[in-house]
Amino acid sequence: MTGPAAAAHHDPGLAPLLLTGFEPFAGDGHNPSWPAAQEAARRLRDRGVRAVAVRLPCSFAGSTEALERALAEHQPGTVIACGLAGGRTRVAVERVAVNLQDARIPDNSGAQPAGQAVDDAGPAAYFSTLPVKRIVAALRDAEIPAELSLSAGSFVCNHLFYELMARADTGSVRTAGFIHVPWDENAPRRTVPVGAHGDDRACPEPWPTVPGAQLAEALVIAALEAARPASDLDVPDGPLY
Repeated sequence: MTGPAAAAHHDPGLAPLLLTGFEPFAGDGHNPSWPAAQEAARRLRDRGVRAVAVRLPCSFAGSTEALERALAEHQPGTVIACGLAGGRTRVAVERVAVNLQDARIPDNSGAQPAGQAVDDAGPAAYFSTLPVKRIVAALRDAEIPAELSLSAGSFVCNHLFYELMARADTGSVRTAGFIHVPWDENAPRRTVPVGAHGDDRACPEPWPTVPGAQLAEALVIAALEAARPASDLDVPDGPLY
């Protein structure tokens, strides 16, 4: 058997899979990454996969501390972290975590680093060890809008991605990476300026969304692909700019 379904025959003796999502931030009351991670873990357990979901605080220092606690408690073999990328129209499988914190807005604890390193002694970047191209292809086959992404930004998502990869291939973790999701159907409405000169007038406008059920299924597919003992796809899929 090949494809994501093959991983349904998961050995319960293997190290568990850890999915993480974030709490709301920037004044919003919802963050779709957390319910997606929760539902994906439930669906994976229904398929015989040892999976657990953990919610992380949306703060630079707090997310690292919570990640370390989760790694110590659950000793996962695979970790897939998930965060919100409001405005994106596709599930974005991130490829690179960069050693940079440059926050346009404060995190939930009020921290707002400007051009600082995640780790002064760390490398410039880490690559995801998930089969990123295989995951994108599997999501597209499932008719879930998906793309390969080369930037997780420079806010808490990228920070957490970098800290996760710094801990990958140590302890129990062997495979890890980050996935950004768009807003789901519970997205708030955004206020955008109108008029030729971007004056004070504004109008509410919906964010691009993907149904929450699809976001959860995207994480399920990513987890099952990560569990398959197969190489990543050897096909070109990089952006031109």
